[in-house]
Amino acid sequence: MKPCWASYLLWLVIAVAGAGAMLSSCGQKGDLYLPDKTDQPEHNKN
Repeated sequence: MKPCWASYLLWLVIAVAGAGAMLSSCGQKGDLYLPDKTDQPEHNKN
């Protein structure tokens, strides 16, 4: 049985939507590295 053109179109839409979701989520949380712990102020426990 040969797949119809709608099946190919569905997989194309899924692939494009997945790639678009992955590319649009890049960098949403800021820089992609861990900040140095020396930059954060230390809290004194009293």
